[in-house]
Amino acid sequence: MTTGQSKANREFGEYDSDTDDRGAGYPQDGEYERIREKARNRLKKLAKHKEPHVAWHTCVGPQVRWGTQEMLWPVSPRAMQGSATPRICALSTPKKDFQAGTVHYNRPMYYYSSGRASVIWSVSEGAKEGAATERVESLAQPKAFHGDLHEHKPQFFYSCGRVTPIWPVSRGAMGSNERPRTTTLAGHRPYHADFKDERPIQSVVSAAARTTRPNEHISSLAMPKKRSEGPFRAPQWPVSDQVKTSVATGHCVELACSKPLAEGFQHAKEVEWPISKGAKRAQASGRIIELAQPISRASMDHLQFNPNAFTVKESALKGVIPGRIEDLAVPMNR
Repeated sequence: MTTGQSKANREFGEYDSDTDDRGAGYPQDGEYERIREKARNRLKKLAKHKEPHVAWHTCVGPQVRWGTQEMLWPVSPRAMQGSATPRICALSTPKKDFQAGTVHYNRPMYYYSSGRASVIWSVSEGAKEGAATERVESLAQPKAFHGDLHEHKPQFFYSCGRVTPIWPVSRGAMGSNERPRTTTLAGHRPYHADFKDERPIQSVVSAAARTTRPNEHISSLAMPKKRSEGPFRAPQWPVSDQVKTSVATGHCVELACSKPLAEGFQHAKEVEWPISKGAKRAQASGRIIELAQPISRASMDHLQFNPNAFTVKESALKGVIPGRIEDLAVPMNR
């Protein structure tokens, strides 16, 4: 056997002898390694989830991965190579920012108002104490009324103060002919040149469309798709005698066994467990009885009747502080 054939056999898990390069010096090691590799591949295959059988009665559409930019349906190469229309190019143009390059760019007033200039920002002290110039004072003067103005005209009583046609119209004005300009202004606004009216609900079918004949391709597309009844079987089917008398292999029996518990596993302790008779007859020792006695302290209500409640003992008054406590009481110098 040549070197090329040997490498080809090793690639598919076959070996020419039990003492090959993987088990050199140890007989049967190469065969054991091949069996381990084959079992490892088998376990990897069994560990994968079952792939669904896609058929016409089980297909639920394409597999969509959420969170990605992939299309739901594949885009044709012709659509990817197509060019945008002028209308799409015009719609994709971003809106012009008129504030860019000006003093109003990103000012806080656009967060507290409708975007117009306002005095929300702080005013300097110099601006508050400044005096208006003669030009500003002249512009601040209100517009003077006309010399022939007569207040309290009828139009002020029947309207908001603006000129209205409440006064009488002369006969000449009522009998005059309209001008071409007036006719033009009285007309409605014309539609856009590219405006198209809505299509009627019932469209008129032409005579040619009513007498035409479909071609072979359209006829073939109009035919319903032939589908099988599906891989369904009867609820009861006969079982052969060979299957009834067959015996499972050792590997099938091993796979059919349930997963064993880990070594050293202990079941959960029951909520109620029986108490031994020795524990029921046990007697508490004197020390346990002494520790079981509750601590009795005087109530705070009785302190008013005890004049020596807050008296310091003589031994406490003569006590000396240890050196360790004095060292700990010294504050740290930082």
